[in-house]
Amino acid sequence: MDLFMVLCFLPLLFAFSCICKMVLQWRDQGCYMLAYECFRAPEDRKLDTESCAKIVLRNKNLGLEEYRFLLKTIVSSGLGEETYGPPNVVAGREECPTMADADFETNEIIFDTLDKLFASTGVSPSEVDILVVNVSLFSPSPSLAARIINRYKMRENIKAFNLAGMGCSASLIAIDIVQRLFKTYKEAFAIVVSTESMGPHWYRGKEKSMLLSNCLFRAGGCSMLFTNNRALKHRAILRLKYLFRTHLGSSDEAYECCTQVEDERGYLGFRLTKSLTKAAAQAFTINLRVLVPKVLPLKELLRYLIVAIQQTKTSSQELEAVGLHLNFKAGVDHFCIHPGGRAVIDGVGKGLRLNEYDLEPARMALHRFGNTSAGGLWYVLGYMEAKKRLKKGDRILMISFGAGFKCNNCLWEVMRDLDGGNVWKDCIESYPPKTGILNPFVEKYSWINDEHLSFVRVLDL
Repeated sequence: MDLFMVLCFLPLLFAFSCICKMVLQWRDQGCYMLAYECFRAPEDRKLDTESCAKIVLRNKNLGLEEYRFLLKTIVSSGLGEETYGPPNVVAGREECPTMADADFETNEIIFDTLDKLFASTGVSPSEVDILVVNVSLFSPSPSLAARIINRYKMRENIKAFNLAGMGCSASLIAIDIVQRLFKTYKEAFAIVVSTESMGPHWYRGKEKSMLLSNCLFRAGGCSMLFTNNRALKHRAILRLKYLFRTHLGSSDEAYECCTQVEDERGYLGFRLTKSLTKAAAQAFTINLRVLVPKVLPLKELLRYLIVAIQQTKTSSQELEAVGLHLNFKAGVDHFCIHPGGRAVIDGVGKGLRLNEYDLEPARMALHRFGNTSAGGLWYVLGYMEAKKRLKKGDRILMISFGAGFKCNNCLWEVMRDLDGGNVWKDCIESYPPKTGILNPFVEKYSWINDEHLSFVRVLDL
């Protein structure tokens, strides 16, 4: 009888040990953000109205039609007077960029943010276990990841990854890599660096779909520190709850809506087509189908289901009145939208039925810093923090889009009240502007639209 009891007890003991192991592994798989540092360029690199006009007029390939297009685009872009340009473009050398220009631009952003990150957290570079770097348009050899390892003399067994060509949503892709590696490596530190190489890829031709990038993209970037060490949970500012990625690269239309190409005259640039908004909407919809059940409470999902069932009995106007739409605010407190452009922000706001308070952080980040590619989300987050909006327990939905075409969304939980000044500390009191977002180009250069304008006047600007 004793032998029989032992034989029965062993499977139970084995099952119990497996459950304990799974619980312990789950406890070590959290992804906590300890800190982040955004880059702010020197003041002499600001692209105000005069600076932008000089850069535009240096391009001798442009005619009156292109000037009118640029005026319309700049005025409606949502960018303000204080965004920062790449060093070589501000210096007037966009016609002949060199490898040294690309090196200087990326080194300045990466090392400035990393120096501040290590100093503010007290974490030594030798303690970093995982390093993920994403810069879409600049991929030197040795890699940028190797450059960082060499600069900070990191360990020989560090797990380093260098992502290129991943577009504006690369930051969340890098974080996805980190959280997956955290399932294997216990009590680890991870660094993510997100920036872009703008200067050497400044478009110098006249194709309208490629001139758009010059109007929207600006210099910037961010470095972030993560850990899965629960003992450091009290130091964390955010905890990653869910992250989901959608890729429409199998669709030719989506794949080609945002590509780096040469125009017919051989000028390299980034082409943004009219299909971009359609691809973004499709990717966003697919992404939300997976994310919504994880983000919204059961009460809101049941409400939506009940209203949807009534669809066959109710006219579309009546359905609108009773609310056939998901209320994302039932499960999300803040919306961190990629500041890719005013159309992107407006589109997300309309789709999720957000008000101006919800869209303000993205609009202000676009106005102050422009579209800084993969680093843009963190300027939006920085605005929320500087405005003291983020309280312990709040949930942040982070939404990003990128070439490919990709939509990457994630949900964060705020771990403690946040009120750091960060990169916004010197100007946060002036945002949002009391007079609204006005663009001086309207007043100063609206005469370009005059149909009787002589070509001499343009040349004499």
